[in-house]
Amino acid sequence: MRRGYPAMEVLAGGGDAARLERELEALLHAGPALVFSSGIAGGLDPSLACGAVVIDGDATVVKRLGAALPGAVRATIAGQDAIIAGLAGKAALRQATGAVAVDMETHIAARVARRHSAPFVAIRVISDTADEVLPPAALVGMRPDGGVALGAVLASLARNPAQLPALIRTGRHAALALRTLRDVYDALGRSGVLRLDLGELALEV
Repeated sequence: MRRGYPAMEVLAGGGDAARLERELEALLHAGPALVFSSGIAGGLDPSLACGAVVIDGDATVVKRLGAALPGAVRATIAGQDAIIAGLAGKAALRQATGAVAVDMETHIAARVARRHSAPFVAIRVISDTADEVLPPAALVGMRPDGGVALGAVLASLARNPAQLPALIRTGRHAALALRTLRDVYDALGRSGVLRLDLGELALEV
């Protein structure tokens, strides 16, 4: 979030880690900014249900955002360049990192923020839980802009129609997570926390 600007500059990960890192670098070279990673995530902690909100990042920023989101879990969010679909992969990442959730952008945003000594926070909503296996169609269904690649999804379904019930479940859970994320944005907007001056953050981080 640029100093003096009321709105965020939004970048979509879209599964392209290298492009996202380049675009974040360009934004931070242009001036100081709060790096705010948000979206949906896979659950690694079995206690987290679909729709659970997780916050991670610099302690001061997490504290400020957590005050506006009292139901959120403050814990580690891991990042991977590829989707983790299976239970074994989720369990292994949980064991290795202690993280409660995983996504494909937060680790990149955190890395770029560290290079620029910029404040960083991540807010993620659990979509697929630790005990859910994503169907193949969900793994090919993301466009570079973050939208749904409908053609790829339909082609995957044609090859393996038996995955349809799992895909429907995944879609329902993603819709719930996205509704929750919208509520998160609304709560943050009402609180005014995203209008904090970066100088104030820098004094406290």
